[in-house]
Amino acid sequence: MERDVDGCMQTEQSLPPAQFDGQASSLSCTLFLDHVGEVALTFNSDGLSWKLVEPLDNDDSTCLGIKSKVATEIKFSDVYAVELIDYGLIHGSNISNARKCLSCHDFEIYRFTVHGFQRSKTLPSLRVLVAYTFGHKDLQTCQMWVNQINASLALEQGRPKNLLVFVHPRSGKGNGCKTWDSVASIFSRAKVKTKVIVTQKAGQALMMMASIGIKELISYDGVIAVGGDGFFNEILNGFLLSRHKAPYPPTPSVIGTSSQNNEQQSPLLPSTSYDSYGVPNINQDSEFSLPNEHFRFGIIPAGSTDAIVMCTTGTRDPITSTFHIVLGKRVCLDVAQVVRWKIKSTSKVEPFVRYAASFAGYGFYGDVITESEKYRWMGPKRYDYAGTRVFLKHKSYQAEIAYLEVKSEEAKSIPERGNLGGRKRPFWSPKKSEKVVCRVNCEVCNTTTPCSHPGETKWSRSKGSFLSIGAAVIACRNDRAPDGLVVDAHLSDGLMHLILIKDCSHALYLWHLTQLARKGGNPFDFKFVEHHKTTAFTFTSSGNESVWNLDGELFQAHQLSAQVFRGLVSLFASGPEV
Repeated sequence: MERDVDGCMQTEQSLPPAQFDGQASSLSCTLFLDHVGEVALTFNSDGLSWKLVEPLDNDDSTCLGIKSKVATEIKFSDVYAVELIDYGLIHGSNISNARKCLSCHDFEIYRFTVHGFQRSKTLPSLRVLVAYTFGHKDLQTCQMWVNQINASLALEQGRPKNLLVFVHPRSGKGNGCKTWDSVASIFSRAKVKTKVIVTQKAGQALMMMASIGIKELISYDGVIAVGGDGFFNEILNGFLLSRHKAPYPPTPSVIGTSSQNNEQQSPLLPSTSYDSYGVPNINQDSEFSLPNEHFRFGIIPAGSTDAIVMCTTGTRDPITSTFHIVLGKRVCLDVAQVVRWKIKSTSKVEPFVRYAASFAGYGFYGDVITESEKYRWMGPKRYDYAGTRVFLKHKSYQAEIAYLEVKSEEAKSIPERGNLGGRKRPFWSPKKSEKVVCRVNCEVCNTTTPCSHPGETKWSRSKGSFLSIGAAVIACRNDRAPDGLVVDAHLSDGLMHLILIKDCSHALYLWHLTQLARKGGNPFDFKFVEHHKTTAFTFTSSGNESVWNLDGELFQAHQLSAQVFRGLVSLFASGPEV
């Protein structure tokens, strides 16, 4: 190995500097790293690595506790941009008091900066921005490094080039625009084109997504929502209502008569129907297939709970979400189709479709979202205030639920009931260890085994007085429930978790809620709690009116049906690292 006149070292197989293509061999070059000193930078097939040219002390081990023999590196899979920043200042080593270390004087040379992400040292799912500025006396050498790094970045698969971005300016604490401004430069530096739309009214994003033409839609690699779960729900519904075609789930009356004739199930989007926003529910984009591996959604969290982001990235951090987007991560997400048959008991049967990506809740959950609407001026704190008020009322509702039992061995629909008297199981119970939490490269989500077998389905019923009814598509983790509503719910297993809370005393219900708020809690370990894994369910209220909570949005329904579609959409995410 020899060093050329510019300080670059090449292996015998490598090409001359002017022809170096970075594919067949590595290149090592002596450069100055800002705030570190003179380093040997090596270009490898999967990334960059560097180490100090001279040791920090006599035994080549440590200097002020820093190990000099440990090479620093960054993989191309974590790099989102490199840029030539021309002539300027390079700072010397920060270790100013160390003996026999490199000099710490500053000087001006040509520079280039490598921008990337690195994992947080304290939180495994969190990503932080990093930037490494290298300098060399020769401009062409710097340009060569920039060109070769860019060539390697171009080989990275799945990275978006063009995105449609919707920003909710009043989401959460009203920081939607501020949140976008904090990450917009990352997209620009990564050469990702963004068409940004700041919404001015409720339903605007839904209408725009529903009416966008196929030519424009396929020009984007995905759609980004800067906001909360409710805002993402609006965008998702606008996208699916005009494009997703599938039969309705059975009506409660069909289940009641044990008649499941497919001829009684209407098509999802009849060509003559319109939704409440005046958008025609037709399959106008038949060329756009679902699921679609290329087209992905992204969420940059700016909401009150951000449960979907918590479950898909592991944290509520705009930088981490941007990391997943610009680097082209991908994870499939189940989506529940909810069909309202009647608004009130006296209403005519008029099917009305909505989709939910995280949760559908009735009773306590519907009352909280209804009550919280009165206190929007409080921001996210309104949920705590509204929740307390609803809890004190302790209102129960008469209803009937029918759910489809899952027959596969992977997801048996066995009700989880607590011990007599509502006492908890011991925390060392074997049942807890059986739970498999969804994570990066989840085996449950990646399996192709179907969740149910045609011809082997069975409908079960539960009728009575309920404090709440919940259907969780994903775990629904948030700051108030660190494990979520269902700790072992998965992103893409084709299942919903039906949670039925029967009427009980104030004290027992509070005990249940405190278990939800505890990490490692056992919220299902009560006699009055039923938990069923299912692919579809129906609901009928015994009252005149009822309100549901769909991903944080109000949804009135006296009678409804729901079914889950496995991996219907893809997100710029990879799952939480747990």
